Amino acid sequence: MAIPAAGTLAWFEVATDDPESAQKFYGSLFDWTFESSGSLTSGGLDYRNITASGAPQPMGGLFGTNGELPNHAVFYILVADLEATCADAEQLGGTVISKNLDPAPGAPAFAYLRDPAGNQFGIFTPPSAP
Repeated sequence: MAIPAAGTLAWFEVATDDPESAQKFYGSLFDWTFESSGSLTSGGLDYRNITASGAPQPMGGLFGTNGELPNHAVFYILVADLEATCADAEQLGGTVISKNLDPAPGAPAFAYLRDPAGNQFGIFTPPSAP
């Protein structure tokens, strides 16, 4: 998978208590395709990668919440330095909600933040090369 430039809106996720209906809606509306992500699905999370028609790689994911989270969507921006970006966000009036600086092998390090108006978004660094 090609890695976009830092500062790029690089991924999004849709979390829903009805993944089948959401997949049908977004698939029909935007001609997106959905494919189960074996690595996350095997861990008990019904995670589906989303790919736009004709695109070479996925651009987002959809997953079922099992009623444990509210339905929501979030976008992710790729950053070069997760810790520095979290610190900058706080200096600019944002809030760091949570961060995972020690991800599983092959997984990205990520954090969830809120902007000064309260909007939630995610940041991540690409996985380290094996």
